[in-house]
Amino acid sequence: MNFEENETIKSGMVALVGLPNVGKSTLLNCLLGQKISIVSSKPQTTRNRILGIVNGDGYQIVILDTPGLHEASSELNREMVRLAMESLKEVEVVLFMVDASTPIHKKDPPPTRYLKGVKTPALLLLNKVDLLDKQKVLPLIEHYGKLHDFQAVIPISALKKDGTDLLIKELVQLLPNGPRLYPDDIPTDSTERFIVGEIIREKLFLSTGQEIPYSSAVMVDSFKEREDGNLTTIHATIFIERDSQKGIVIGKKGSKLQEIGRAARKDIEVLLGQKVLLKLWVKVKKNWTKNSSFLRELGF
Repeated sequence: MNFEENETIKSGMVALVGLPNVGKSTLLNCLLGQKISIVSSKPQTTRNRILGIVNGDGYQIVILDTPGLHEASSELNREMVRLAMESLKEVEVVLFMVDASTPIHKKDPPPTRYLKGVKTPALLLLNKVDLLDKQKVLPLIEHYGKLHDFQAVIPISALKKDGTDLLIKELVQLLPNGPRLYPDDIPTDSTERFIVGEIIREKLFLSTGQEIPYSSAVMVDSFKEREDGNLTTIHATIFIERDSQKGIVIGKKGSKLQEIGRAARKDIEVLLGQKVLLKLWVKVKKNWTKNSSFLRELGF
């Protein structure tokens, strides 16, 4: 625990919010220099609020990566949006991210509508500017600048790590003086068990079609490290909503489940720094996305 008594630095909480699939989790992983938040090309991949701790010379930035803001229908999705909106009340700075490569349609409601009534200082991040011609960036800055009173608009590419130095500089200027909120040698307050479950869910997202990811959840049943520290045995269950989905996740002769397990095990071994024996099961939990008690079991 690397706390220094009476040390005063620039420190504070920052909420990272925006519509689904704009690159929030990619940015968090980029700033941390390691993967703690799962990523896929499908929207609403992030379901829980993930906390990342960015440490530097004279600063500590605690970033809350939140689920994408969207019009929610199911109990699960309403809880995801609630988590994101609650984060806006707990922080010193809001990072509002948009996908600069997505065309703006005048008939679409502006994404900044979620910031209505928010008085917290906010920075606008124009992500994926590497996919744009440079002459298109300035009109975007002008467009979004009219929608909310942002402290600054910062073009970035989270994937290519462009613009992140400027982002850190702007954040440090906005944060108050204070103590470190966390030890400076940890990247997150999430448990290894939680991150393991997220890694499995990510591989499920990447390996299955449009329907399955949004009907699936992962629960880590057991997590046991051998006494010599050379092997961790993990048992986890993938829950889906309908009987017809079970065969899809398992695949012919178990091929799809094996594919998910192999991909997840590789990332988990990097996370834990040791060999992993991963065993996966698939169970049907009908309409779990509407089941409040089951959502609580999942950590919501």
